[in-house]
This record gives sequence, C-alpha cells and structure tokens, in this order.
Amino acid sequence: MKIQDSVALVTGANRGIGAGFVTGLLERGARRVYATARDPATLAAAVAADPARVIALELDVTDAAEIAAAAARCRDLTLLVNNGGAAAMSRFLAPSLNGARLEMEVNFWGQLAMIRAFAPVLAAQGGGAILQILSIGAMTVFPQVGTYCASKYAANAMCKGLRAELAPQGTQVMSVFSGAIESDMSKNTPGPKISALTHAHNCLAALEDGQEEFWPDFKSQRVRDAWRKDPEAFERALRDRS
Repeated sequence: MKIQDSVALVTGANRGIGAGFVTGLLERGARRVYATARDPATLAAAVAADPARVIALELDVTDAAEIAAAAARCRDLTLLVNNGGAAAMSRFLAPSLNGARLEMEVNFWGQLAMIRAFAPVLAAQGGGAILQILSIGAMTVFPQVGTYCASKYAANAMCKGLRAELAPQGTQVMSVFSGAIESDMSKNTPGPKISALTHAHNCLAALEDGQEEFWPDFKSQRVRDAWRKDPEAFERALRDRS
C-alpha cells in the first residue's frame, strides 16, 4: 500500500486520532481524503486544511443507510482508516450495560459493517488496504475498563479473520494497538503521549512497510513486550492493581 496518490476514508475524523490521520494523509501525498463524522459541521477544520483534497461526509458507523451511501459515494477508495470508536470505559459489573452495548455496537459491529461495505470497493480498486485502529486493550483486559477491552478484543479477532478472507482480493489489513496518544479519550490519563499526527505518520509508514500488526508508541510497545514475556504474570499484575 502506497499513501502517495491514494484515496482514503477516515472515520471519526473530526478530532483526536482521526484528525491526525487526515493531516498525515495529506502530508504524505494522498490524492483525496474523505473525512467523516456523525456531524459534518465538525469537520470544517479538516476541510480547511486542503479544500481541494478533503471532502466532508456525514457518517455514523452504526447507521446502515449512511454506510451504504458512503460506499456508493466513495467508489475510488483505496484505503479505509477504521478509526471511529466509543469508550464508555466501565467494568463488567457496572450498574448498567448500556455503555458496554454501545462499545460493542461501534467498536465491533460498526467497524465490521464498514469493512463489509467497502471491501468490494477496495477490490475494484485493486485491493487497497484497511487500517484498523484498536488499542492495547485488544491484547489483554484492563479490569477498570473491561467492557472497552472486550469490544477491542473482538475487533482484533475480526481483523485476524478478515486478513485471511480478504487476502484473495489483495486487500492488506493492518491492526494498530494504540497506547499513549493525545486525544479526548486520553486527556485524563497521566504520563507522556505522542501526538495524533505522529501516531498517524507512524501507522502510515508501517502500512507502507507491509506490517500486519503495529504498536505505534512507547506505551503500546512496552505493554506488548511485557505481555509477550509472561502473559500470566502480566495479567496477575493487572488484577493486583485493579
């Protein structure tokens, strides 16, 4: 996958990680970027960055009609950045399951619906790529935010299966296990973070390098290494801190 002259669609492009991808794609020479959000008015800054190349679209990944309309509109797509997500950040035994249901609806079902809709479009363009934004929570379960991790865990399993299903049409699928990134979701999380733009450039470079799974920042790499060294000890440590 080459970013130069590509045509990309970024979900959740109005802020944070998604906004970083819009800028990163432009800086790397994408020919067109479809920036999407539930409220297209929130995409004004993204469009202003390059009105000739950025197109704002209304898109809620839980709305089948809006997904179908986007797939019909973006017939030239070569790269899907499946970023839009939800984060209730609750425990499994929280008083209500509403947050858990929302996370699964957006982070699993919504992202799967996007891939199902755009896979034929990518095939028609020669294969292209899907860049799936997951989380270090897709590797293991952090008890304080268990329901969020479960939704990302499910999306990770989805990516592994889709990588095999989409291989015959030449579609590259890269899973991104993000950790410490500057965003609204992480604003109350202590410690240093990389910028959303640095995150985007790291991910896009890895995509061009042909990687299938990528840990884009120091926190995600540290968690990956600790988990790989001793998964059981890592999970025991999480329980002790919960």
